[in-house]
Amino acid sequence: MSDARAKLAELAENRGVSLASLSRLIGRNGTYLQQFITKGSPRRLAEDDRKVLAQFFGVSEAELGALKDKSYASRPALTGKVWADVPRLSLAASAGPGAFGAGAEEPFDSFRFSQRWLREQGLDPRMLSAIAVAGDSMEPDLRDGDEILVDRTPRPLRDGIHVVRMGESLHVKRIQAGKPGTLMLISSNPAYPPFEVGLNDVDVIGRVVWKGGRL
Repeated sequence: MSDARAKLAELAENRGVSLASLSRLIGRNGTYLQQFITKGSPRRLAEDDRKVLAQFFGVSEAELGALKDKSYASRPALTGKVWADVPRLSLAASAGPGAFGAGAEEPFDSFRFSQRWLREQGLDPRMLSAIAVAGDSMEPDLRDGDEILVDRTPRPLRDGIHVVRMGESLHVKRIQAGKPGTLMLISSNPAYPPFEVGLNDVDVIGRVVWKGGRL
């Protein structure tokens, strides 16, 4: 298992993703994989956890400690299917002064995307969801009523348009690194001034990678 721990640490470093983010990806607390690598607890990854990690990195499960080899290298998610259904959630992300996110985080419908197109964009359909935009603060980039595709894949944070949660509110904003320990939330509409938030006061849900709306 020491080889599996070393391999996981190497994969995370090469991809530039934190062990805390990977832990949350498999539904564990943020220190879970750090303890697995440095303290040997748990001794072996659970089968479901190992499968998710192997699929995320596109490697064989054997490299992460599986007794039977099952490889995900060069294999898209939902193998054998031409289309991937991405859930549409009953949520609205505010692009205005900060309305509460409306609805429940449960799908009511789906958008169907080409698996090939998603692979070309470097997107994993299992990490995608679609929500609506509410308000005008992101015009002309995003308009009220547009639907956006949000990529929740754990990645190093970089500038771009993201969906963030502050308290009970969802916002869609362009984010930039601010002073140490802070982020700047920036609207496309100049009528809305940028504002600074502490990293501990905001949860970055995911990056906006596509939009759709009526002309």
